[in-house]
Formats: sequence, C-alpha cells, structure tokens
Amino acid sequence: MVDDNELNRLRDIAAPAPDADAKARALQAALRAYDMEEKTLPGAQGSVSGLRLTERAQRLWSEIMQKKLFATPAIAGLVALPIAGYATIYMLGESKFGGPEFGGDKITETLADKPTTVKPPVVAEADKQKKADADSESRDTGEALVAPTSPPKAESTAVGGLTQQDVLSRNAPEPQPSSELALNGDASSAAPSADGGARVGRMPGTVAEPKLMAQQPAAAPADQMLPQEENRDRVENFKTNPVHAALEDPVSTFSIDVDTASYSFVRRSLKEGFIPQADTVRVEEMVNYFPYDWKGPDSASTPFNSTVSVMPTPWNEHTRLMHVAIKGFDVKPAEQPRANLVFLIDVSGSMNEQDKLPLLQSAFRLLVNKLRPDDTVSIVTYAGDAGTVLEPTKASEKDKILAAIDNLTSGGSTAGEAGIKEAYRLAQKSFVKDGINRVMLATDGDFNVGQTDDDDLKRLIEKERKTGVFLSVFGFGRDNLNDQMMQTIAQNGNGTAAYIDTLAEAEKVLVEDASSTLFTIAKDVKIQVEFNPNKVSEYRLIGYETRALNREDFNNDRVDAGEIGSGHSVTAIYEITPKGSGGEQIDQLRYGQASVNNGGVANADEYAFVKIRYKLPNEDTSKLITTPVTSANEVASFDQASTDQRFSVAVAAFGQKLRDEDATAKFGYDKIMQIATAARGADPFGYRSEFLSLVRLASALGGNR
Repeated sequence: MVDDNELNRLRDIAAPAPDADAKARALQAALRAYDMEEKTLPGAQGSVSGLRLTERAQRLWSEIMQKKLFATPAIAGLVALPIAGYATIYMLGESKFGGPEFGGDKITETLADKPTTVKPPVVAEADKQKKADADSESRDTGEALVAPTSPPKAESTAVGGLTQQDVLSRNAPEPQPSSELALNGDASSAAPSADGGARVGRMPGTVAEPKLMAQQPAAAPADQMLPQEENRDRVENFKTNPVHAALEDPVSTFSIDVDTASYSFVRRSLKEGFIPQADTVRVEEMVNYFPYDWKGPDSASTPFNSTVSVMPTPWNEHTRLMHVAIKGFDVKPAEQPRANLVFLIDVSGSMNEQDKLPLLQSAFRLLVNKLRPDDTVSIVTYAGDAGTVLEPTKASEKDKILAAIDNLTSGGSTAGEAGIKEAYRLAQKSFVKDGINRVMLATDGDFNVGQTDDDDLKRLIEKERKTGVFLSVFGFGRDNLNDQMMQTIAQNGNGTAAYIDTLAEAEKVLVEDASSTLFTIAKDVKIQVEFNPNKVSEYRLIGYETRALNREDFNNDRVDAGEIGSGHSVTAIYEITPKGSGGEQIDQLRYGQASVNNGGVANADEYAFVKIRYKLPNEDTSKLITTPVTSANEVASFDQASTDQRFSVAVAAFGQKLRDEDATAKFGYDKIMQIATAARGADPFGYRSEFLSLVRLASALGGNR
C-alpha cells in the first residue's frame, strides 16, 4: 500500500522531456498498422461524408426552415402537407439501406454505435421532426407507415376480403387483418380495395394521424354541387290550359283537387338546388297546400260553402281574376266516427333509403299517436309477396302497433297488386259502418310485379271503392317516384295523394290535417262555370289540367271526381278578360254571331254562373249548389282583397312562373315576393314563411326572369 508521502513525492517529480526518436518510431508503426488494416477492412471507419439518422433529420429540418424563410405564407400552406413525403424520400435516398452512398463509399458502424435492433424511421407529422432525437420519436409511435427501399418480405395479403397491412420494420409482428393500408416498398403504392380503388387507413394504436398518405383521392368539398343523376321519376305530362273564347266555348268543367304532392315535390327540388320539371308543378295543388280562412257552412247539413270574388290581375292590367273559394264543414273531433285504417307499406328494395322507409316509419308513428283508443289499425307490407304484419288491432294497444312499424325492413321487388288486395281484405274484415274505412298506401310508387299498368290499377281501385273503403297515397323519396301512378289510384280511390319529404311534412299531413286527410264530408265534387259572353270575352282556368272533365260529365253521377275532407279548403282561380277591355287574345269571328243579343234575357249583368255538384259520403245521388257572379262580387283593387285571397294569388303566380307560362313571363319573382310578403298574415305553422324562402331560391336559380 502506498502512503500519502510517496504520492506527494511522485507528484512533485518533473516529467522527462520527450524523445524525438521514440516519437518518430511510434508514428511510423502506427502508419504501417493503418495501411495493413485498410487492406482487410471493407470500408474506412468514420462518418465524414455520411450522417446518422438523427443528424440527417436535423439537417433536413434546418434546410426546410431556411427555405421556408423565403416563402410566402401561401406557399408554405400549400407545401405543408407534402413535407412528410419529401422527408421520406430524402431520408431513404441517403440511408445505408439503399446500397452504396456518398460516392460509393460504404460506412461501417462500430459495435458501440450499432443498435441491437434497427427499426425504420417513422414519418409522422412534420412538427415532430423539429426534435433532435428522431430515432426515439420513431420508436415511440410504434407504427411504421413508410417502408425502406429494400424491406424484408412485406407482401399484402387478403383475409376474408380485407387487405392486410404490410410489415415495414425488420422485427415487426404479423400483419393484422383489420388494416386497410398496404405499402410494398414504395411510399406511393397502396393495396387495391375490393372495388378497385386505393384504400388508405390508419393502423390501430397510431398516436397521431399521419400526413403522408398513399395516393388517397381528395374528398369533394361539402358545398360542391355534384352532377345530377338521371331522373327516373314518373310524372304525367300535360299542357297548360288554353285561353277560351266565351262566345264559342262558354262552359268550363273540372273536378276539385285537394292533393298537395306537387308543392312538396317543388319544395324539395328547389332546396336541392334546381328548378323543378314543369310537369311536376300542378298549380292547383300548390295553391291548395295552404290552409285558408274561407267562410264555411253554418251547419253540417251543407258540407261546404263557396265564396266568389272578382279582382284585378296583378300581372295583367287588362284582365281580372275570378276567385272561387270552397270551405268544408269542420267536424269536431268528438263528433268524428271511428276509424278503421290499414297501413299498406312498401318494403321493397327501392325503399332502402333514409328518406323512404325510415321516414315512413317515423311518419306513421305520428299518426298512431293521434288515433283514439277505439280506432283500429292493420299493417300489410309488400315486396315480392304481400304479407300481413299486424292483424286489426285497437289503437289502445299502441305499443304493439308501434313495435310492428319499427320492425319493418326493406328488400325484394314490389308486388303492389297483391299488397292492395290484401289491404282491402283486412279493411273489410274490420269494416266500420258509417265510419272511416281507409287504406293508406305508403310507397315510392314503384310497382313492378303484378298489375303494373295504371289503367289496371285504376279498375282495381274503382271496384274496391264501391265497397266503402277509400284509399289515400303517400309518396316518399326521389329518383324512383311514380307520381303518375299515385295520382291515378288516389283519384279513383276517393282519396288524396301527398308527398312526404320531411318529418315536418308528415306532421302536417298526418297530424295537423288528420281530420281532412281521413274524414271525407263530400265525394265526387265537380265544378262547372258558365261565362256570360256579354260580360266576358275570354277566360282560362289556372291549373286543374289533370282534373278536366267533359261538359256532360258534370251531371253524370257515374263519373268520379275529387273529395273534400273535414275543414278542407279548395281554391280555383280563373283569369277572365272583360268584354271591351282590350286584352283579348283571340280574334272575333268574321262570320256568324259576333255579338249577343240579350234583349229580354235575365241575368245579362252576370259575369258567370258557378255550379258545384257533390255527393254525401254514403250516398250515390248528387246534390247541386249554385252561385251567380255579379258586380256585387267585385273588389275595387287587388290590395283591397283579403289577405288569404292575395296570398293564394301569389302562390298561383309562382306556380305559373315555375312552369314558364306566357301569362307570367314578364311578372318577376320579386313582384311575387312583394305580394306574398304583404299577404303573409297569420302564419302559426310557418308554411307561408317557408313559401317566401322558396320564392327566393327560385329567383336565385332562375336569374329573376
């Protein structure tokens, strides 16, 4: 053991001077040893030209940041996403895994520098590269999205139709079947999916969403309007009512129409960004969509009352409007008879869309909640074959009915004929005498099995109608809607046709208007107007083109016509040209009677004579109501007309405008908006406010023509 004194003595001894000869010999020996080592080693030790992964990451980030200083903010934003890809290419290009580098010289790492297991770098978000320790960062993520140039066996396999994730690191576990991204040694290659497109996904456990993706197609912006698909809706083509000369053709006859399907269809079209097809716009259905406070009858003995007014035309100073308003007697809920309802529900494959069967189920749930305990509900579905889902059940068993509705599923073709027959069978099974017996058909109108011809369906419905069971139709969805079929069977089934595009519309039709929808107070209602040629030169009926009747049909009780429900409002508008006003469009006859000699003839001062014929629900013989139209029915100015009258005229003008009719060609949407805004009046449910928004949409889409 050495004591402290010995150590102090050695510390104080001066070091000997270096021997120059010994130094020279040692240097020569070292050089010889180095030369010999060079001949056996595959490469020189060192890292003069090459950089390690951490240093390359630092160097890359430094270069990017230097370049960023000279870029504008806009360019920096554009290149932010590809930075990760650029980093991958740069690091792979200089990596030793790629073969000879830096002029062909290889680099040999010492045991101290070489890790036990080498994992490939992970390129995550660009911000992570700011850190100096890139190796540690890549190990923390635990998910490799970029492969080295020569990875060990990493092939994409499919298990059960799903593409597996390739193994990108040397010691990675087996690929998981749930992964969707597969990279085969190239940052831009992705495994094809079952539909032929490239699927890009994130492996489970990834802590950050990678910015480097494998050629993923960019999603379209949410507000970008996609190209419109081919419209497969079936609608009836019709021509606008022409102008008639009162001298040659003084009588106009038509059936009333209380359907509202056209308005809902127009609303959906405008909200989806396009002007509706002209044949989908039925002006009378748009006008009758809104509730009006027309004067009704004083007692139930007279099912409805009519009010006729003559007022100036807002779009033509030379003509006048003859406004015919009908109001049905509003039966109090306590006085309404029992209801026997059969829900005939289309569950075919075409109903498998969100705005079809799911909306239908929600709509009928609303109706069930409206029924009284002693009402009866049955449910029939059809798709390939018709089936009874629910036998006649009292509404007091509400949970049972709702469960049957909720369990409906779609699939198969559409056997409409079989479904209708089964629905009528159940309706007869639980028939209520002097009550409401109605089949409620809910469909997108696709009848492709059985009697697909509209005339065959018409005959089937007419036959069943005579038994006292009426039929109403509710349309759902787009691009497959058979509106023509809906109109045919509703008109011949003593029912109504409505189009339900939203739950709010379902509430209007099946809850708020339930009485008028379900409870009929008059059937086969026809209107006939005879114009006095001495007072009226010309006339035209606005709308009702698909409800026109022959003159002789008015007195024929075998001819079917429309129905009026409890509290229903029906409006018809004629545009008439007073004699001598200068607004005539038809030349007078050169030969024959050019004037009317009314000497000694009564009622020469009348504009027209309005006749309304109807039947009570349980009767087969019609009754007649007549109303002469005289100067006493005139309104001095359009502004003096009632709020409801002016609003209904605005809706009629809007419908004609959408159909691009000549009468309103010079009457802009802005003027329609002015009339409707001033006449909005009481609007408890917001229907009129919604109409104003539709006018604005049409103006924007149509260029305010």
